[in-house]
Amino acid sequence: MERKSRLLGKGEIEVSFEFFPPKTSAMEETLWQSIRRLEPMLPEFVSVTYGAGGSTRERTHNTVSRIVQETRLKPAAHLTCVDATKAEVNEVAKAYWDAGVRHIVALRGDPAAGVGTRYEPSPGGYSNAADLTAGLKSIAPFEISVAGYPEMHPESDSEAADLDNLKAKVDSGADRIITQFVFEQELYLRFLEKVRAAGIWVPVIPGIIPIHNYPQVSNFARKTGASIPAWLSRRFEGLEKDPGSTHLVAAAMATEQVMHLADHGVTQFHFYTLNRADLVYAICHMLGLRPCADASQRSADAA
Repeated sequence: MERKSRLLGKGEIEVSFEFFPPKTSAMEETLWQSIRRLEPMLPEFVSVTYGAGGSTRERTHNTVSRIVQETRLKPAAHLTCVDATKAEVNEVAKAYWDAGVRHIVALRGDPAAGVGTRYEPSPGGYSNAADLTAGLKSIAPFEISVAGYPEMHPESDSEAADLDNLKAKVDSGADRIITQFVFEQELYLRFLEKVRAAGIWVPVIPGIIPIHNYPQVSNFARKTGASIPAWLSRRFEGLEKDPGSTHLVAAAMATEQVMHLADHGVTQFHFYTLNRADLVYAICHMLGLRPCADASQRSADAA
């Protein structure tokens, strides 16, 4: 089916979306409403996150399997090294392959004791994302995405060490890099220059997080090492009890960010949806993306 994705006259773009597995039946309903709302946009893929230590392993697998069975979307399952042996991780990977999943987002994962504590490889497990990537490629010809950090991973000793680690992931077989979200476009562009200078030539897709709730997203940013510029805080000042205006500002900001990057030749974007479809849908619409009628009908039938 031909994709009719255009960026306001600037050429074709590709989008992908991230979801997280539901913890309750109400959250599951919200997730699937979001998936069906965004499916007609024909994203390149949709990723589903995976909790530390496999805490969401079953829910992630069930969500990904259902996406394969009930939609036309291509799921990418997150997989981490935390609190699991190589044999256990390999078993999960083989189950994904058997379920029809061909794309994995390979991550080291947060320390089992929580963000801010020291990471220790699991006994008998994969040591890091590069090790995991190599292991996955030896199991099956998975498409592998890995994480990149424009502002450096919070645990990295230096920028050089961070780039060395990223190159090790690509040298182990990673097919693309998806970045942590940033709010300053220049941070991504400078990161891209450094990545290319380091001899890394796979696609580097910027992560975009629409701010549906400023306090929640800013707290998330602090935990992941993403900076919050002062101008961004001012844009949401006084909107704490005004979600409608918050969403209007957020949609305008995300669209502005994508347009700026598109002016620099970037054509692929990964949206962290937080399982909230309407804001992402509106942003995609402003970027010139339009739903595919066939996908809309299939989503309606599945519902």
